[in-house]
Amino acid sequence: MKIEVTDTPDPLALALVGDNLSAFNVQDVGPAERRALAVLVRDRGKVAAGISGYTAWGWLYVQWLWVDESLRGQNMAARMLQAAEDEATARGCHGAYIDTFNPTALKVYQRQGYQPFGTLPDFPKGRTRTFLAKGLNPPEA
Repeated sequence: MKIEVTDTPDPLALALVGDNLSAFNVQDVGPAERRALAVLVRDRGKVAAGISGYTAWGWLYVQWLWVDESLRGQNMAARMLQAAEDEATARGCHGAYIDTFNPTALKVYQRQGYQPFGTLPDFPKGRTRTFLAKGLNPPEA
């Protein structure tokens, strides 16, 4: 046995780890039904804002949310979040989560209805990473 630590992992080794964890999770809690979800705002064909995330196990995870400076202060983040939440709801999701260490983004997410459920102080140093979640309403029958 040898424990290896590297900053250049073999992609096949990473795939093996991911595939085996996924197989374990499927056996443990059922299939994730993971699907990518992106919301893109284009200005003359160029991406000017966007969300990248995915849905799995009934949840939307917003991994990245970015708004170009030229669009900030125009409610773009909230509009993109709403679009992502609407798609997640259509996919059958009952909740959404996101994290940030930016105080301005934290306020935006809270105005959108996200509530903090955990924090990591000094991540990065001098900031607090906040984890937030909100329930999503199922579509009307």
